[in-house]
Amino acid sequence: MGVRFMKKFFSLMVISFLLILTACSGSDQTSGENKGSETLKIGAIFPLSGGLAMLGEESYRGVELAIEQRNKNGGVADGKKVELIKGDAPDPDSAQSEANRLINQENIKTIVGSYSSGIAQAASEVTERNGVLFWEYGAVADSITDRGYKYVLRTNPPASYLSKTHIDFIKDYVAAKLGKDLSEIRVAIAHEDSSYGSTIADEAEKLAKKESINVVTVQPYSAATNDLSSVVLNLKKAKPDVLIAVSYLNDGILLHRQSQELGLKVPVVVGSGGGHDMADFREGVGDMGDGILDVAFPQYQINHEFTPGMEEFINLYKEKYGEEPRSGHSLVHFMGTNVLLDLIDEVGDINPDKLREAALNYKVEAGKTVTGWGVEFDPKTGQNKLSEPYVHQWIDGKLLTVWPEKVAVQEPQINNK
Repeated sequence: MGVRFMKKFFSLMVISFLLILTACSGSDQTSGENKGSETLKIGAIFPLSGGLAMLGEESYRGVELAIEQRNKNGGVADGKKVELIKGDAPDPDSAQSEANRLINQENIKTIVGSYSSGIAQAASEVTERNGVLFWEYGAVADSITDRGYKYVLRTNPPASYLSKTHIDFIKDYVAAKLGKDLSEIRVAIAHEDSSYGSTIADEAEKLAKKESINVVTVQPYSAATNDLSSVVLNLKKAKPDVLIAVSYLNDGILLHRQSQELGLKVPVVVGSGGGHDMADFREGVGDMGDGILDVAFPQYQINHEFTPGMEEFINLYKEKYGEEPRSGHSLVHFMGTNVLLDLIDEVGDINPDKLREAALNYKVEAGKTVTGWGVEFDPKTGQNKLSEPYVHQWIDGKLLTVWPEKVAVQEPQINNK
């Protein structure tokens, strides 16, 4: 009897011990999950290889800098760190693949990107189906925010805002400097024929007609071309007062080189973002680049009183990458990421619905961010209504902000001869 009792007692002790071990193990696992939850993961999709890699990498740097700075300064939501999980998407197909990987393998609930409209369109289709929030900081196609998607937010201006700035600049400044009535101004448009170039060109043409501005020719072309002589000769025949050129880097350089070779002279040449705002563009065209204007995202020679934090950003960039920022793309991605981090700090996690709701209530007035943009998201589209492009000009090898006056460091130089 005593032996049986001892056996039962021993068995009960073993079972109790195992239960305690299991409980402790469960406690350790829970503790590990809590520790893991101290790091919040955000996905990032950019073209880091291929033909768009130069500005894709520059854009990614802005996101990277914003997160590193925030982590260094204590993180978000009571000390949580943010980890950036990146995906390389040189084209729309890979953008969809990377979005699926980040969502299904990395369990990402918020993805940022992407510089390219094609990549943004493709990636956001995947995020929308999965209820994952997609933040766009640099792609400009209006269709990104015009599809009625619930889980898309964009901080940067779309193509239609760039087009409007082109026409407003002609209407409010250029016409008077050329000494002509608005109806006398002859405008030509040359554009690469992807979604980026076509959207800006089409909208600019529509807005010009509304203002009774005469668009004398529209010349589309492939950005991959190595000969734009026919485009240049058609522009020359049209005799424009103003040329709007929507291009990437290499085709932009080619257009201006061949314009000089073929004797095309236009009093006012206004580029539209893409390659026109890069130091590589000025190097590629040389001194003939001086005088070329550019409607684009904020650049660095700008009124710093209207863009608080600009000098700090430039110093952060140089300290990490050992060079000056290559374009304003890193700046606008830095700004956009800080909006997201502010919202995560407020919400406490990366729940897509909570972040979206907080974003729709998030308001910043113009002149209070590093880009000078205000922030107010349209509840129907997710577009930041207070973002805006500025007009810049290459003068003595530097890209200076010249219009509107609130951001300008110098008046535009217009040659009316």
